[in-house]
Amino acid sequence: MSGEDRPGLLFTIFGGTGDLAGRKLLPALYRLSRQDLLPAPLRVLAVARSAGRDDEAYRDWAAGVLAAAGHDRAEANVWCSGHLHFQRLTEDEAGYRTLAGRIEKLSAEAGLPSIRVFYLALPPAAFAPTVRRLGETGLHRSDGWTRLVVEKPFGHDLASAEALSEDIHRWFDEEQVYRIDHYLGKETVQNLLVFRFANPVFESLWNRERVESVQITTSERVGVAGRAGYYDTSGALRDMVQNHLAQLLSLLAMEVPVGLEADAIRYEKVKVLKAVRPILPRDVVFGRYLAGPVDDVEVPGYLEEEGVPPDSTTETFVAARLWVDTWRWQGVPFYLRTGKRLARRLTQVVVNFRPPPISLFAGGEAYEHSDALIITLQPDEGFSLVFDVKAPGEPLRLVPQRLSFRYADAFEPLPEAYETLLLDVMTGDQTLFVHHDEVTTSWRLFEPLLGGEREIHGYPAGSWGPEVADRLLAGQGHAWRVG
Repeated sequence: MSGEDRPGLLFTIFGGTGDLAGRKLLPALYRLSRQDLLPAPLRVLAVARSAGRDDEAYRDWAAGVLAAAGHDRAEANVWCSGHLHFQRLTEDEAGYRTLAGRIEKLSAEAGLPSIRVFYLALPPAAFAPTVRRLGETGLHRSDGWTRLVVEKPFGHDLASAEALSEDIHRWFDEEQVYRIDHYLGKETVQNLLVFRFANPVFESLWNRERVESVQITTSERVGVAGRAGYYDTSGALRDMVQNHLAQLLSLLAMEVPVGLEADAIRYEKVKVLKAVRPILPRDVVFGRYLAGPVDDVEVPGYLEEEGVPPDSTTETFVAARLWVDTWRWQGVPFYLRTGKRLARRLTQVVVNFRPPPISLFAGGEAYEHSDALIITLQPDEGFSLVFDVKAPGEPLRLVPQRLSFRYADAFEPLPEAYETLLLDVMTGDQTLFVHHDEVTTSWRLFEPLLGGEREIHGYPAGSWGPEVADRLLAGQGHAWRVG
C-alpha cells in the first residue's frame, strides 16, 4: 500500500533535536518516504526546549543529519523543506497551549485529518509530565485517532513501571499506546514466528523431548560510551535483561497463538513470563568489565570510565539460568547472557538439541557433537543448522558442518528496525510493541534480583565475561556456544 492510499497525519517528536531523533527517527522517516510508504501528506513537528531555532534552522540541521547518514544532501534539503517543522516548547501550561495551536494550524494548512502520533524521544523522567500536559491540553483526543509512542525503559522497577502506566492510562487507552523496543523491529526477530509456526519440521522439534537447552546472548564490544550518567543508574539487568532478552525468551518459548493478531501473540508471550520459575541467586552471575585490550587498544575498566562513581555497584554483565515451567519446556534450561566490553558484538539464539540416547560413535577419534540451530539477529542476520558428518578417510572421525541461510544473500538490504516500527505505528499494528501486562510481568520476574547484596565478578575487557558464568552451564553439562 502506497502512502497515497493512507490519510495524511501529523507526526510530533518530543525531543526532536536529540540523539534518538537524529540517529534513528529522522533517517527512518526519510527512508520510508523515499519508498513511498508514508501517509500523504505527512508533517513532522519536532518539539524541543532549544532556543534560537525556527523551521528553517531545524530543516538545515536535519538535512545535515541525513547527509551524515549517507543520503544526498540536496535531496535531503528538498524533503526536509516539504515535511519538517519546529516548535520550541516551554514546560508550563502556556507552552502546551501554544503547541496545541501550532498543531491545529499545521493540520489546517496541510489539509490533514485529525490523526496524530506523539513520539516521546525523551529521558524517562520526562515521560509522565509530558503525558499529563498532553492530556490537560486535550491533545490526547481528536476526531480521528491519536497514538502515543514511548521509548524504553518502561520504569526503573515494578512500582515505577506501574506508576508510569497509571499516568499514561489516565489519558490514553492501551490501544493508543505503543511501547517501543527496537529489538522487536528486527526482521530476524519477526521471522521467529514464521520460522517456528510455518515450518513443521522445526515446530515438531520445539519441545523438551528434542531440545536440551536454549542460549540467548546479546553482547556489546563498546563500554558505556558517554552514557555513564544513565547507565550507572540502570545496569545490564535493567538495560537489557528485563526488556530485550525477556522479549526474545517469550517469543522462543511461546505456544502457538490462535491468530496473528497483536492481542493473541501478546497473550502467549505473557504466559511464558508468568511460567518462569522464581530466579534464585545461585542461578545468576553479575559482572563488571575491567581494563583490557580491545582491538589492540587498552581501554579503561568500568569504574575508571568518565562519570562513573568509584564506589559504583552497577553491573555491566549478567548471565542467568531460567526454567520455564510449562508442559512444552519443563526441565529445559534457558541461559541468558548480556554484557558490555565483550569479545564480539552479537545477538544470537542457540537451540541445542538432545544427543542420541546411546552414542554409536563414542571413543577413539570420533566425537559426537550436539546438533544445534543458531539464529543470529545481529550483525549478520541469518540461521544455521549445525550437524555432524563423517570426515573422509580413516579412522572414523565426525566433524560439525552447517546448513546456513543469510538474509544478505537472499534479499535486498534489510529495513532498519525503526522503519518497521514507525510504519506499524502509522498503520495501527501493535504486534511488535510491548503491552502493559508484559512490562509488569517482566518486572515481577526480575525485580527480586535488583536488591540486596550481590557479588560482582570482574572480567577483562574483550573477553566473554567472568569465568564463573561458565559454571551456570557446566553444572548441567553444557557450555556457552558462539556460532
